[in-house]
Amino acid sequence: MSAKATIFQPAKGVMQSGRGKITSWRLEFDLSAARDIEPLMGWTSATDMRQEVAMTFPSREAAITYCERNDIEYRVREPKKRKIWVRTYADNFGSSTVRGPGTEPI
Repeated sequence: MSAKATIFQPAKGVMQSGRGKITSWRLEFDLSAARDIEPLMGWTSATDMRQEVAMTFPSREAAITYCERNDIEYRVREPKKRKIWVRTYADNFGSSTVRGPGTEPI
């Protein structure tokens, strides 16, 4: 049975304001078998332990090289480009600013 994996660049956490430590790439194995529900306690169990493994690489090429060396099928999810809106403080008070009801100028 051939393993399948996804290579992606993780997004920054919601509590993280900077973009300093998001240059690494991550490899996670895909599910190869369905999860089962354990009848006594109702917990979810899995028979494939590869889905618990996640590896971090310094670059996309290093992750791809690892997959090719170990005969792992892979797909690469490209990161989304972030939109940067450059605004000045004065833009908050312009005529094009959306205002709520009752805030019209006199």
